[in-house]
Amino acid sequence: MSTFGRHDILGSLRALQRYARALTRDDGRAEDLVHDTLLRAIERGATYRDGENLTNWLRSILHNTFIDERRRADADARHARQVASQAETVSPPDQESHLHLQQVSKMFDDLPEDQRAALYLVVVEDMSYRDAAGALEIPIGTLMSRIGRARDSLRAAGGAETRLQPASKENLRLLRNDHG
Repeated sequence: MSTFGRHDILGSLRALQRYARALTRDDGRAEDLVHDTLLRAIERGATYRDGENLTNWLRSILHNTFIDERRRADADARHARQVASQAETVSPPDQESHLHLQQVSKMFDDLPEDQRAALYLVVVEDMSYRDAAGALEIPIGTLMSRIGRARDSLRAAGGAETRLQPASKENLRLLRNDHG
């Protein structure tokens, strides 16, 4: 196994640009595809073998990068259609529910960042305490403490504890649309 030099890549650049334009039919997208291809080639440079046709190796990376991007775009489009389909079956909230959701959203936004992140991962994203603590790189006990303080703050800001308690998980899940 070997590496390749900058000069070798420059010699393949025109062929990559032509192939990218043929695949994308768009100069801007072709340029991005070549850029992504070169980044992948550098990352995978150890897989290049001496004597192998560098241009063909790079074309293969370009082709696979293009296919990966198309699959990702197709998956995103399917997801968007699915969300739109689900949205059509949901009736819009009445004015009082909408106002309550806005209040919950405001209270959530007003939480300190560490509490908001912990509560978001566990309640909105439905992560386990262990996974959320790992994502935040904190001990589980710290995560639980932050979630407890966040819930206490939401209850205090919302007035009566019962007002937020039964619906808080569902209301916070609805925030996913507003916050990510």
